[in-house]
Amino acid sequence: MIPVLTPAEMAEVDRSAPEPFEVLVRRAAGAVARAASDLLGGGYGRRVVVVAGPGHNGDDGRVAADLLARRGVRVEVVDARACPPVLPPSDLVVDAAFGTGFRGTFDFPDPDGAPVLAVDVPSGVDGLTGATAGRPAHAVATVTFAALKPGLLLGSGPEHAGEVVVADIGLDVGGATAALVTDADVRAWVPERGPDDHKWRHAVWVVGGSPGMVGAPTLAATAAFRSGAGYVRLSVPGATTVDAPLESVVVALPERDWAASVVADQRRFCVLAVGPGLGRSTDAVAGVRSLLGRVDVPVVVDGDALWSLGTDAPAVLSTRTSPTVLTPHDGEYERLVGSPPGDDRLAAARGLAVATGAVVLLKGPTTVVADPSGSALLVRSGDARLATAGTGDVLTGVVAAFVACGAEPFRAAAAAAHLHGRAAGRCPRRGTVAADVAAALPAAWDALGSVDADDES
Repeated sequence: MIPVLTPAEMAEVDRSAPEPFEVLVRRAAGAVARAASDLLGGGYGRRVVVVAGPGHNGDDGRVAADLLARRGVRVEVVDARACPPVLPPSDLVVDAAFGTGFRGTFDFPDPDGAPVLAVDVPSGVDGLTGATAGRPAHAVATVTFAALKPGLLLGSGPEHAGEVVVADIGLDVGGATAALVTDADVRAWVPERGPDDHKWRHAVWVVGGSPGMVGAPTLAATAAFRSGAGYVRLSVPGATTVDAPLESVVVALPERDWAASVVADQRRFCVLAVGPGLGRSTDAVAGVRSLLGRVDVPVVVDGDALWSLGTDAPAVLSTRTSPTVLTPHDGEYERLVGSPPGDDRLAAARGLAVATGAVVLLKGPTTVVADPSGSALLVRSGDARLATAGTGDVLTGVVAAFVACGAEPFRAAAAAAHLHGRAAGRCPRRGTVAADVAAALPAAWDALGSVDADDES
């Protein structure tokens, strides 16, 4: 995991550092100078413009300018408060105008075609949310210190930050309660099968769909198999025949009071996945609420089951003693909370987790997974290939499979989101459908941690 600290948390880490401020500035400036030299491909004769602000970010930039000058770079420092509209010609511009604590609006000057290296966060990008105020530069790279900042991962931050390098400047970030998930984490968190395992040790029951609408639960069931489930039962309330994956076992459920049938046979399963394509009928809503109040095994709640809970989710889930994983997109989050997540997606996911006592997987370009303790994991492995119908159902199946395989639910949810993104990354950039993502899951798993795996992002 790569630690993530909010600006406020980072400021406290700075204050607690045993080293003098000047030592930390020099270490940070050294990291900036090294990154600048790498981008320049050398030093002697190159031209660099440093846009330096009045605060600590500007201090880092000014000291970096001195270090670069000693390497033969021709450096010009420009005051961020009195920038010309277009910067002087250069081979590289260093954005050291304003850091994570900046509030207000900032228009970065035209770099005149030169690439931009940002210090800590691109100026004008909110270090907490990734929201922009004004016109931030589009950096080719950002050097951030000690830990990632949420604003580099959320909102518009990634498109302005470019490649992000975390520079170790000797600060203790061991107290971070948020982190970015890596390939190696997924391998470490999800147990492999043992030599004495059998199918029932990794059994998943998918309950979803409605007569004539069985695509969503079928995708979830397929993904569960592709992610390590040993046995998958698929049940569509009110449907007696289902065109399900060949490997799954279809068991009929009554259209009404179907929860009672699930409760009666729950002990054979490691996890239930409820909601994909379930519909929003009175019977569906009653079934979801009854089920969650009565089953004692972990449950992954998605799609129409989230809609069925609505703002009553805290009350419905309050009596549960086994883990619950909620997997909302923004619209489903608003249904659960009564308002959209807003810019601070870390706070949004954490707040819902605390209110419901559940693990919350808030989907998005950066997926945020939070648990009731306040811990959070962020996932950046996916891209626009996941913006197609049914991929959320695939994710539900992966989460359920990982829980069934023995992963702790908080980590299972984050690992599933990461693998889900990696699988999409193996699919065509245009024309990918959810079934393609499900089919790519085994190869994506095998690639995790291997030399051929995609770069961490």
